[in-house]
Amino acid sequence: MPMLPGRKSNPTPTGTFHVYSKEKMHLSKEFDNAEMPNSVFFYPGDAFHQGSLSVYSHGCIHLSAGASLKFFNTLHIGDVVQVVP
Repeated sequence: MPMLPGRKSNPTPTGTFHVYSKEKMHLSKEFDNAEMPNSVFFYPGDAFHQGSLSVYSHGCIHLSAGASLKFFNTLHIGDVVQVVP
């Protein structure tokens, strides 16, 4: 599945994490209320969410609209996720 991680200056953390929060439409306070649809947070400030597949993120993992919806509907708080380089 196509995805895009954080840029070199803001890399996505790698490792094993637990989903700790989900928001259907998160608004980023850090980035001028940027919309982050289907957010599934796995690390403080970092989530899987719908986003550009051509512009690297500030640490999140961008997914297509369909993939982000699948992640949002499938993953639950407490689920283990693994982010690999």
